[in-house]
Amino acid sequence: MQTLILLLLVGLAAGVLSGFVGVGGGIIMVPALVLLLGYTQHQAQGTSLAVLMFPVVFLAARNYYRAGAIDPKVVLVIALAFVVGGYLGSKWSLALPTLTVRKIFGGITLLVALKLIFGK
Repeated sequence: MQTLILLLLVGLAAGVLSGFVGVGGGIIMVPALVLLLGYTQHQAQGTSLAVLMFPVVFLAARNYYRAGAIDPKVVLVIALAFVVGGYLGSKWSLALPTLTVRKIFGGITLLVALKLIFGK
């Protein structure tokens, strides 16, 4: 029961942040699954990606689209490149040790956070 509650809280937090600022999977789900539920880095990343396969962001994206905040042409181009990148990235990640992937993930997250906090 405790695991179910943790999973629901992780999903809720990721959904709220995804709708609010456009992040959720990597920023919330992956660290939460690793730190709170003992998943390996690879398991957490795979689970996060699997969650995104379902239309979990449909309503949030629809709200932004209705507000005129989405350019469908840009979405199409990024989505096509994202498919290729997702395939390549998952292959590379699974070829590396979990600790290496965790360090890369943490480093990228830290760099992005510092840029958002101190950048212009």
